[in-house]
Amino acid sequence: MPKINGNEIRPSNVLEHDGGLWAAVKVDHVKPGKGGAFAQVELKNLRDGRKLNERFRSADKVERVRLEQKDQQFLFEADDMLTFMDSETYDQIALPADILGDLRPFLQDGMVVKIEYHEEEALNVTLPNRVICKVAETEPVVKGQTAANSFKPATLDNGVRVMIPPFVGQDEDIVVSTETLEYVERA
Repeated sequence: MPKINGNEIRPSNVLEHDGGLWAAVKVDHVKPGKGGAFAQVELKNLRDGRKLNERFRSADKVERVRLEQKDQQFLFEADDMLTFMDSETYDQIALPADILGDLRPFLQDGMVVKIEYHEEEALNVTLPNRVICKVAETEPVVKGQTAANSFKPATLDNGVRVMIPPFVGQDEDIVVSTETLEYVERA
């Protein structure tokens, strides 16, 4: 595995640190008035979700891990386990439903996701950047409310609440960003 300097760490890098696999969530490069520069890195453990703040000086060497990504199709959920299938080999894998966290409601039947593996262990599931959802409930359009920056609350068919523009009505399909959990456009 390649070793990188402490000042080369970037967000989303996966590092082997303290005997575990950690993803760099946030990286701040600090140059204090006295002493050497360092990178203040917020790390998240890929196995148990723990968070850690570490300082890495430019002279520190850390192991950067490359994860293998595979496209897999979501099949079904049973007993808080999500089952995915590799579309090339037809191998199936079951992962705990909480691996997706707040994004769990956006997982749809037949959706193709990216699963990241380290050796044979599945560590992370990434949904597509944009998902189509149906507006289940929202306030009716108020005539004259056409200001560009006005939004109204809406509940989607998966139970998630988002803010939508006033011209979008009930039972319409919209595109939602899975990164920001915000309305993007009409579908």
